[in-house]
Amino acid sequence: MAREESTVRRKTNFDLYLEEQLKDSDFADRFKRAGEAWDVALKLAALRKESGLSQKELAKRVGTSQQQISRLESPSYEGHSLSMLRRVAKVLGATVHVEIAKGKHQTHPTIAEARSIYKSKRRVAQSR
Repeated sequence: MAREESTVRRKTNFDLYLEEQLKDSDFADRFKRAGEAWDVALKLAALRKESGLSQKELAKRVGTSQQQISRLESPSYEGHSLSMLRRVAKVLGATVHVEIAKGKHQTHPTIAEARSIYKSKRRVAQSR
């Protein structure tokens, strides 16, 4: 019995904190997006290493800079273009698959403020 209890994973303070934070929908959305960027970064770096290439060697084969490859492999980078991912994947002998799925909560676009009632200087000058 004591052995069974020791294999049960108890929640850490961080686990409890994260559970609480994830109740906030804005935080949960940002956390999910960060996880997606992390996945892309880890997959690219793993494929590159599996191919035995340095970032510099991969960059040369793709026709870009080492800095760009470094950005692509950074979990905080969100500027991935589909064309660049395809170029990198081709050199690494991989393919890119994109999935767009409807979310659980459909939101409608909202307008931050009413339409501006201000006239541009050009309009004011022309009306004189």
